[in-house]
Amino acid sequence: MSKIKNILVVFGTRPEVIKLAPVIMELRKYPDKYNVIVCNTEQQKELSNQTLGYFNLKADINLDCMRPNQSLAEVQARILTALEMEVFTKYDIDATIIQGDTMTVLCGALASYYRKIPVFYVEAGLRSYNIFEPFPEEIMRQMASRVTELHFAPTHKNKTALIKEGISEDKIYITGNTVTDALFCLSDGTMNNAKLFFENKGIEINDKTVLITAHRRENHGDRLDNIIKAIEYIANKYTDHTFIIPVHPNPNVKDKMHNNLEEYANIKLFEPLDYPNLVYLMKNSKLILTDSGGIQEEAPTFGCPTLVMRYETERQEGIDAGVSILVGADYDKITELSSEILDKDFKSTRLQAQNPYGNGTSALQIVEIINNYFGE
Repeated sequence: MSKIKNILVVFGTRPEVIKLAPVIMELRKYPDKYNVIVCNTEQQKELSNQTLGYFNLKADINLDCMRPNQSLAEVQARILTALEMEVFTKYDIDATIIQGDTMTVLCGALASYYRKIPVFYVEAGLRSYNIFEPFPEEIMRQMASRVTELHFAPTHKNKTALIKEGISEDKIYITGNTVTDALFCLSDGTMNNAKLFFENKGIEINDKTVLITAHRRENHGDRLDNIIKAIEYIANKYTDHTFIIPVHPNPNVKDKMHNNLEEYANIKLFEPLDYPNLVYLMKNSKLILTDSGGIQEEAPTFGCPTLVMRYETERQEGIDAGVSILVGADYDKITELSSEILDKDFKSTRLQAQNPYGNGTSALQIVEIINNYFGE
């Protein structure tokens, strides 16, 4: 019998938890092959740990790496050092699994590379090729790819990007995106609790609900001002619609959102929502305005039109499929295209295109590839 492999799964943010949870659960179906070590750097301490709970998971290692007002260099140094001292010096790791484009991803890849441990990259090959859009994520994912052994690319476009960068085709596998797997992991009871959450807040989620999220660094400053002005316009124009905004805790976002929007009766400002509550909103919203990457991938599953408030996106497949539209922080585009959708009834706004990012079997495919890699 071959040696049981110690597989390190490292993450730090809620999106990483969502997209890696299906992989963790699939790997743990093979306890005779894999010992899965779950490490949370806690880039988003409360959100990441809370989201693990929705999948009945918990971290084996918590690194508590965040401190107030850290620079990017300080965050990188702290995570990289913590991984080396608290993980790689204490465990005999056979492979490291990372996902996405955060500081945790870059540090997980580098710490593994320094010890010549193979890196398996979930959601590999996403590119905007503008190093400041998104910032700093674009460079982080490009650098992580350079030291990756197995690239799990969601789409053909992602695979093509990796090949253009000189990565060997035999290390790239098109698997779809595990975010769609995660959507199917939520029980009916969990979704019913999400419905009750809004009912208890006195908010009816119906066919005139609009979900809005804005948090990316590149949208701070004047861009956020433009976005807020556009939100004010459509909220005033469509007073019979309810606009729900989970507000990011970053003061650059939170203060502006509350100062400008909390006076509107049909705008509901929330703390960051639990994952099931956000999924419930995506499933039932008439329109989504967002600068989030994950929501661009999730919304097509529910047929919800999405306006992407970014000037560049590494998720071009949604644009090409017509399930999302790039509007940047352009006031005119946001207001005009929002109006086109909100003028219609809910049923006629539903998108018929299939989700270009996957069908819910990504984790299964990924684990089969890992089995083959280890000769299992």
